[in-house]
Amino acid sequence: MKQFGLIGYPLSHSFSKGYFTRKFETEQIADCVYDVYPIEQIAMFDALCQQHPDFVGLNVTIPYKEQVIPMLDELDDEARQVGAVNTILFRDGKKTGYNSDIYGFEQSLRPLLGPQHTFALILGTGGASKAVEYVLKKLGIAYQYVSRTRSEKSVSYEELPTTDAWTNARLIVNTTPLGMYPDVEECPPLPYDNINGEYLMYDLIYNPEETRFLREGSSRGAQTKNGLDMLYLQAERSWQIWNAR
Repeated sequence: MKQFGLIGYPLSHSFSKGYFTRKFETEQIADCVYDVYPIEQIAMFDALCQQHPDFVGLNVTIPYKEQVIPMLDELDDEARQVGAVNTILFRDGKKTGYNSDIYGFEQSLRPLLGPQHTFALILGTGGASKAVEYVLKKLGIAYQYVSRTRSEKSVSYEELPTTDAWTNARLIVNTTPLGMYPDVEECPPLPYDNINGEYLMYDLIYNPEETRFLREGSSRGAQTKNGLDMLYLQAERSWQIWNAR
């Protein structure tokens, strides 16, 4: 039996098990199973792998997309450049890290872009933000990180309204868990009243389907996109990675 799965903590929000279980059934893929493995610390990863010698592939989610890297044998070029892994391939005694979020985000974002989307805000600095940054660079879109506190890399939400970044940005990508079920009334603290129809607001969250972040944007005429298509695309890309020969 080929074993696939997802590591992260917590995993109550995950869609992966249902997605791959349906895929195995509808495509009549035999001898495969996908389970979730909520590990409280990344230090538990090696023991998990020893307990499941039939692992073929794992997905990785919050908060381990960066923490898992030192525990792998190899990284592909994109994962190395991004510095985050969401897909692991077990083959020939080695664990190799990939990042299928890159593919998922790029393919779901491209059709939505207009000529005004030349500057972006990336909300959050966690592992998911790395793939977003990579894609924006590839597409030639300048960007500014925004987080709760100011750092060398990011401006704070508090100072954002006074910056050129807020003046110039017409694409806003939320990579934080703010607004994820069950805390559906949370949202990044932005000056939403300034948003209009020129804006594209993309939320990596998919549960709920419309977060408060997206609702604040759509009510002011912004184009909005949740993370569901990205999830489907990255999941299929993971499947390709696990089955490539």
